[in-house]
Amino acid sequence: MTLADSSVELVQLAAAAADAKGGEDLVAFDVSEPLPLVDAFLLVTGSSERNVAAIADEVEERLLEAGVKRLRREGRSEARWILLDFGDLVVHVFHEEERTFYGLERLWKDCPIVPIQLPTAAATE
Repeated sequence: MTLADSSVELVQLAAAAADAKGGEDLVAFDVSEPLPLVDAFLLVTGSSERNVAAIADEVEERLLEAGVKRLRREGRSEARWILLDFGDLVVHVFHEEERTFYGLERLWKDCPIVPIQLPTAAATE
């Protein structure tokens, strides 16, 4: 099973939002084969609790603007690991320490990586 185009678009939109708020180490996994209710996971690292919260808020806002509603959010009050469930896409925004500790990359290493294309700043001439 391959990832639906609509899910790839969600990953790109969420990744761009995370990048705009300083998200680092973005990686997306196609989890549609082992998880029938979810197509993709996006993992993002923030440098502080404030940054983690800002990244999660921006992702949520951009997807809402695109007509995608959040189904569930966990971890916002602590802002160490915020999970945003948009149905086909689940976004995990981690503080650096939590990302290392939980190691979701190890758990999903057998799943295909979804290429992320971040927007580049316009070149000034």
